[in-house]
Amino acid sequence: MMVSVASATKQLIPCLVCVLLLFGSCGEPPRPVKATSHLRLTDEKLINYNRGVVKTEEQEIEDFLARYQWEMKQTPTGLRYLIYKKGNGKLAAMGMTARYSYTVSLLNGKEVYSSDSLGEKTIILGHGGVETGLEEGMLLLRKGDRAKFIIPSYLGYGLLGDQQKIPPGATLVYDIELLALTTTK
Repeated sequence: MMVSVASATKQLIPCLVCVLLLFGSCGEPPRPVKATSHLRLTDEKLINYNRGVVKTEEQEIEDFLARYQWEMKQTPTGLRYLIYKKGNGKLAAMGMTARYSYTVSLLNGKEVYSSDSLGEKTIILGHGGVETGLEEGMLLLRKGDRAKFIIPSYLGYGLLGDQQKIPPGATLVYDIELLALTTTK
């Protein structure tokens, strides 16, 4: 493998800079540590901004519910759910393995994921690996239930989205069927 002089130089420059910084700082006396007790852990502007974002998202959800005339229950965390077809199986619980089919859409109606194209999913409840709101909603279901969940962004993919099809700050609408529940050891 041949390395050009330009390529070797590009690789050596960062190393040389680090060495110079290391040796250049050795002769300096240690700097006193600055106290941080005056710094506040929270910033009122940031808190108020976040409250505004949550309030706006709440209003968008309320508008969506009014448009489709869905009468949903709400958990203390803000998850909204509607069980529109009752199953007759056992109730989901932490530690159980759940297999489900699903469709995930945004509030604007755009479908982003579904089990039709990606296949059914299986998770162990309480072990994470899915959105917090989805897991919370599944714990409200029995085997055979079909339900709709509206998952606010803070219970879904948050400020970043999933870096694929779910945009930053997106509210998710899940249509889910709990197909199977098994107890894991």
